[in-house]
Amino acid sequence: MPLSVRVVSAKESVERDRAAIQKGIPSRVLMQRAGTAAAEEIFRRYGEYLRDGATVYTGPGNNGGDGWVVAGVLARNGIEVTVVEAAEAKSPDAIAEKRAAAGVVKSVSGTWPPGEPDGTQVVIDALLGTGAEGEPHGKIADAISRINQLHSDGARVAALDLPSGLDATTGGHSMCVVADTTFSFGGVKRGSLLARDCCGAIVVLDIGLDEALPASETRADNGVVGLPWLVDGAWVRAQVPAIRYDAHKGTRKHLAIVGGGKGMAGAAVLATRSALRSGIGLVRAMVAPETVGEILAAAPSALIAAWPTTPLETESQISKWADAIVIGPGLGKSEQTRNLVENILGGSTLPVLLDADALNVFDGDVAALGRLLKGRAALITPHVAEFARLAKIDVKDVLAHRFDVGSEMARELGATVLLKGSPTVIFTPGGERYVVARGTAALGTGGSGDLLAGIAGTLLAQTLDAPTSASCAAWVHGRAAEFCGYVRGTTLDDVLYALARAWNEGEPRPSPPVLAELPAVAR
Repeated sequence: MPLSVRVVSAKESVERDRAAIQKGIPSRVLMQRAGTAAAEEIFRRYGEYLRDGATVYTGPGNNGGDGWVVAGVLARNGIEVTVVEAAEAKSPDAIAEKRAAAGVVKSVSGTWPPGEPDGTQVVIDALLGTGAEGEPHGKIADAISRINQLHSDGARVAALDLPSGLDATTGGHSMCVVADTTFSFGGVKRGSLLARDCCGAIVVLDIGLDEALPASETRADNGVVGLPWLVDGAWVRAQVPAIRYDAHKGTRKHLAIVGGGKGMAGAAVLATRSALRSGIGLVRAMVAPETVGEILAAAPSALIAAWPTTPLETESQISKWADAIVIGPGLGKSEQTRNLVENILGGSTLPVLLDADALNVFDGDVAALGRLLKGRAALITPHVAEFARLAKIDVKDVLAHRFDVGSEMARELGATVLLKGSPTVIFTPGGERYVVARGTAALGTGGSGDLLAGIAGTLLAQTLDAPTSASCAAWVHGRAAEFCGYVRGTTLDDVLYALARAWNEGEPRPSPPVLAELPAVAR
């Protein structure tokens, strides 16, 4: 089952529209598709509130035109609609759609219909679209403030394409609409994923952009690579191998986890427990000699051993036993750590996941790490600061270029790079990118990455495919946190217990015209 939603910047969004138009889809048809699909979803989701009517706020451009289409569709279906023109329609398509809706909607200029009560139940934001730049001002700024006031008073707010005032690429804003639902057309905007708290639920609607080849493809060394894909639950379910009824600990594969330095046994415990809850057949936790007893008491289902100290131990306990290796959880950063990592990688070509201190000991030395990873399926899972140190760049640069920054490192290492965060972005050596936008702030605590390492290590052992393992693991990790429901009061033990639901409760692909949906997050 293929993925269906691209993640785009403002420029890439415009290029996709242009490609569709050049292929023969008129721009006004795209507008009509967008507005009609949004109106249908607004009616389906907010039908009971529409009995009191709807107010559509429009701006001068094509986003305003989308709003006029929505207004016309709702009005023709019996809904009393008022259109508030914060700025007069100026684009040809928006002017045409305004004329088409003129006979069925009531329209006024300004920020609110004079004499109307403040009890509007459904408000639709069509003020500014993807191409808007700079700080909102004048009547547009007044309209944004008015929409947010109505929202605070209990109105349901739906934004078309993205909340007005939000930068489609960076997610930056000085002021913007706060929506309950954002209907994104044809793809999901980077800025929406970086400012989820302003967007509410993000619903991606199909308007036929994939009928044209993406215009934003770039060429990597080994072929044409397109825009990032948004990972969804249906795709994850199709990628994760089934565990047959007659499976045993051998067919479910073996995973070696190397970590648990002195005083840091908990990291190895979390990684071991998450692997066991992810379907691995056997785990061997290899830890500092002084922490063996702690790991044994906390994870009795695992095999426990001290770190290998000779090539023979590495061969017998890892190379000839495991199907994949996780190195890093609680390992500690020292010269001994680097030697241990080099010895394990030098003595094996098994698929490997490197996390935390297994990466930190290579700060600024990507070339050396690349030589060790050569010729194997490999995955590294840095958070933003770890990536910055490894790449010798500033953390601010990593954050500013989250969707692009890992491509060069993935090529240089010949390894998949999973850049943790909100959202998580996965980069492959071939230039493909995958975006995972699931999870809650419950994962923003020490040890969360160790859970992810155990999940991804299990999949790496069972699939031998680093990009798939990374993408699916990040999605399952995030989904488990969502099942916990709360942030305060949730611990990583709760996330561990929720893994069973995340693995086994399907999330089917939505029905057309919806391509994908992301839940609202807490503000």
